[in-house]
Amino acid sequence: MSPAMLKMWISFAGMAFMFLAIIMIIFSRYKLKGILRIVTAVVAYILMILSGIIMFIVVFT
Repeated sequence: MSPAMLKMWISFAGMAFMFLAIIMIIFSRYKLKGILRIVTAVVAYILMILSGIIMFIVVFT
């Protein structure tokens, strides 16, 4: 697999992480209560940060 194709798949993973993070944040804010709300929000924000790092690396390499 060429480096360009590998970057494409890595960027798709970053976009998927961002999509999942947005969905999880919406659910944690409006649908969930208690400890589940906190856990999903933390996981969502970790995914959002990870997707931002992936996008940054893909753009600047």
